[in-house]
Amino acid sequence: MSAPTPPRDALQQLWRCAGLDETALQRVDLRGSDPVLPSSFAVGTAAQAATAAGALAAAELGRLRNGVEQRLSVDMRHAALECCTHFLLDGQALQVWDKLAGLYPCGGDDGAAGWVRLHTNFAHHRDGALRLLGLPEGSSTERSDVQRALQGWRALDFEQAAADAGLVVAALRSFDEWDHHAQGIAVAQQPLLQWTKLGDAAPRALPPLPTQARPLQGVRVLDLTRILAGPVGTRVLAAHGADVLLVNSPRLPNIDAIAETSRGKLSALADLHDAADRQAFEPLLSDAHVFVQGYRPGGLQALGYGAEALAERHPGLVVVSLSAYGSQGPWAQRRGFDSLVQTATGFNLAEAQAFGSGPPRALPMQILDHGSGHLMALGACAALQRQQREGGSWHVQVSLAATGHWLRGLGRVEGGFDAPKPDFAPYLQTTDSGFGRLTALRHAAQLSVTPTDWPRPSMPPGTHPLAWPIG
Repeated sequence: MSAPTPPRDALQQLWRCAGLDETALQRVDLRGSDPVLPSSFAVGTAAQAATAAGALAAAELGRLRNGVEQRLSVDMRHAALECCTHFLLDGQALQVWDKLAGLYPCGGDDGAAGWVRLHTNFAHHRDGALRLLGLPEGSSTERSDVQRALQGWRALDFEQAAADAGLVVAALRSFDEWDHHAQGIAVAQQPLLQWTKLGDAAPRALPPLPTQARPLQGVRVLDLTRILAGPVGTRVLAAHGADVLLVNSPRLPNIDAIAETSRGKLSALADLHDAADRQAFEPLLSDAHVFVQGYRPGGLQALGYGAEALAERHPGLVVVSLSAYGSQGPWAQRRGFDSLVQTATGFNLAEAQAFGSGPPRALPMQILDHGSGHLMALGACAALQRQQREGGSWHVQVSLAATGHWLRGLGRVEGGFDAPKPDFAPYLQTTDSGFGRLTALRHAAQLSVTPTDWPRPSMPPGTHPLAWPIG
């Protein structure tokens, strides 16, 4: 195993990817060391560095606006636990995984061995996989039924058949197999943060920032994200004072974690397939500073909300986009989630091998989601700084697979599985929300002058009007 990268070096890597002034790193205090969660990978270092990068970029944008320098402190254990999406509603933990989700061994007439991971948290993904397997749709089908049906498939064949059907499945690979796969090669050649300047535009005005105000106060963020990575990124922006307007589609389901990830945000509904909703949505873009989207590649572009079209209609806008596998390569249009990307890119097999026994093993949290979310916040704040200095419209692209490539490059942790059982209690806070009494983790990034918190409680989609707050 290669020795793990020191946390400060990991943060410096991210800061250089964003092209920001490295003197700001002198104002950062990083506490703790791996292992903080049971893993052979430096997941604590990744969580701490990504958390610090997003928060420091917000603080630096604040300094650009009002001249106030702030110190930043991030505790590694706190940052890692915040990436576990741990929360309670009215004192109860919710079941976050569908009963059919997870890894399954496959068979095949040629005797080839392999595993696939199914992601079935949404009914349409579950039912699509069941149709492909020739099983009854709905909640009555059991894991044992899926297991038997997969004995007639080779793992790679089922992965491809699922992709052809627009479903979300990943075959298990080793790191070596991923490194020789066309998409693995494409991901390795792409930067962690991809920057594109889209035409010329004057700097988009930001309101004056009082000296005691949070650094992103007055920054307006349109949040068109779902599941974890995107919502985490915009939650970070809200923690530092941005007005985040979460816009959900009434056509699409959400996961229960929305109660935790929508802290600090306004929450509205809009169907962008509907002409009236599109007419109401368009003026929001004129007053927005940042547009964040995490839908499947090409989905919003087909509706006229791709980065280039937005830059043409609303010059000066910063667009941040998330994908599963990056913007180039044969899988650039493929859907994916953190758990699937872990499986496809080698992490699950590598963890099992390091553990020494048992089936393929997931990382102890969805660090690709959470790490990518913090990188989206970093990219948004860095692009806003560029926009203020240089003008132009900006497109920042982040992918789960590129975040995984970065995590892998941080090295391995000897004895990582000996980490103690995590204790969330020291980091929890309980507040009212529109979903019930919410107990969740405070933000791990703490600034020296302005508090990091979410004064707006999380609320169900459609609670607020499709409009920016007044004042």
